[in-house]
Amino acid sequence: MSLAAPTSLAALPSPSTAVWQLGPFPIRAYALFILLGIAVACWLTERRLRQRGAAPGATLDIAVWAVPAGIIGARIYHVITSPAAYFGTGGDPIKVFFIHEGGLGIWGAVAGGAVGAWLAARQLGIPLTVVADALAPGLPLAQAIGRLGNWFNNELYGGRTDLPWGLEIHRMDGGQALRDEAGQPILEEGLYHPTFAYELLWNVGVAALVFYLDRKLRLGRGRAFALYVMGYTAGRFWIEMMRTDEANTILGVRLNVWTAALVFLGALIYFLRVRGPREYLIPIGVPATPTAPTATSDVSQLDLSAKQGSTEPAAPEGYRVVGEEEFQHWRETGETPPGPADDDTGPADGDSPESAATRPADRDT
Repeated sequence: MSLAAPTSLAALPSPSTAVWQLGPFPIRAYALFILLGIAVACWLTERRLRQRGAAPGATLDIAVWAVPAGIIGARIYHVITSPAAYFGTGGDPIKVFFIHEGGLGIWGAVAGGAVGAWLAARQLGIPLTVVADALAPGLPLAQAIGRLGNWFNNELYGGRTDLPWGLEIHRMDGGQALRDEAGQPILEEGLYHPTFAYELLWNVGVAALVFYLDRKLRLGRGRAFALYVMGYTAGRFWIEMMRTDEANTILGVRLNVWTAALVFLGALIYFLRVRGPREYLIPIGVPATPTAPTATSDVSQLDLSAKQGSTEPAAPEGYRVVGEEEFQHWRETGETPPGPADDDTGPADGDSPESAATRPADRDT
């Protein structure tokens, strides 16, 4: 990374290089930060899923579906909301597939990723609400890290400013800053609001808020994820209005501002209407190793010893959704609580773990 000399002492510099060549292969800062964000989100989600009873590696099984689906969804949203660059006058439709040139929409990423996570969760027998709540603080951290890619690309900045943290912007071409006759990177005139940095800091705050309230209130039924959505969209609403990059508008207001407002409203309604304790998982077909774990332990209590006649580790056949007291009792004793056939308090016959976790009786109507 090379940084040009700032135009004043009170200015934030920008990188003049966003792409490096490793032989014939381009290494793009934007892609690196996206991948780093995904890795951080997966690590944190894995810890939180294991605390809720999922077998080790469940996050990777889910990510195999959710990450590609999220990228596809993000690209589809970008193309739909910015069609002129691909299908308008002078547009090139083949560039729809040039993801490496940028153009991913967070709204499409969340929607596409949710579909992929849902498909994977069904295969694993884990309710989607459990996955969503486990992901809730990791997703804004991933978004925060990904915004550093915008800094390297010298993009997604706001209007002119004379604030001490005003951002210098290079004139970029192909991932490199254009240079003058003296070989110095060419800067745009003046300083600009670093809106990507505003969103980065806001997302870190959202992650901290979700983590704190989830731990304090023991949120369940997808409410931790709804809290993340509310926090993120509240910030995106005002940050989006500061941006100056081209965007489609409705009634003179950027499309993403309307989207943020509507998604916030939907998340708020969900958060207020849905009730129920946090969901925990007891695996089916895999015995527990009785221990006395701490409340924050991320060590799995499953006995993943080799199957009879096989060197491959055992894997749960599915999961039962239980409350916190039942889960703690199972971890400490290895005794599985009574199932639907043993008492009248469990899910009705034929209920899947996912449907049992979202039955109407669990909702505040």
